[in-house]
Amino acid sequence: MRLSPAVSVRVGQVLIGARVAPGTNGKAKILMSLVELDIARDLHPVDVIEHVANTNEWSFERTGSDEIAISVAGSWTDYHVSFSWMEDFEALHLACAFDIKVPENRALEVMRLLSLINEQMLFGHFDLWEQEGAIMFRQSLLLSGGAEPTSQQVEVLLHSALEACECYFPAFQFVVWSGSNARDALANVLFETRGNA
Repeated sequence: MRLSPAVSVRVGQVLIGARVAPGTNGKAKILMSLVELDIARDLHPVDVIEHVANTNEWSFERTGSDEIAISVAGSWTDYHVSFSWMEDFEALHLACAFDIKVPENRALEVMRLLSLINEQMLFGHFDLWEQEGAIMFRQSLLLSGGAEPTSQQVEVLLHSALEACECYFPAFQFVVWSGSNARDALANVLFETRGNA
């Protein structure tokens, strides 16, 4: 059996190697193998976040080697931001929660609002953590292949999360506290005035 030259592609920490071999009926077979790579990082991704938090004088708590929690004051409420390093996925996960508890009788309408908002999101998404009745914004920064986060990436990740929370927080208030339906709440928040009076 005659094999083609090997072709290798690295995906995250896995090296995928392939060779083409003659098969039956004139069709080629692709022979593939996976090889685990052990990639060492110069700096732990959460260390970068801690540095950014120190530089910006943000209140934070390092809750473990792979986690850091940051408190940020917004215009509407205080935001509780948690960064977690997920080694298996080579991803830096951000979860941003705020102080709105969703009562059971408003959960369905909040889920409708989440769906409407998430349709508009380019990065990240809002979730309802049902057992706690908490709304949170989540997104991840993939760092496969040993890539390391920069301070600028961490700041943009946090800024985009806070911007989304600040934009949509009033819509969640309308649904939870005022009893509005999801479409009306979102329309009220996204209402823009144009021109001068």
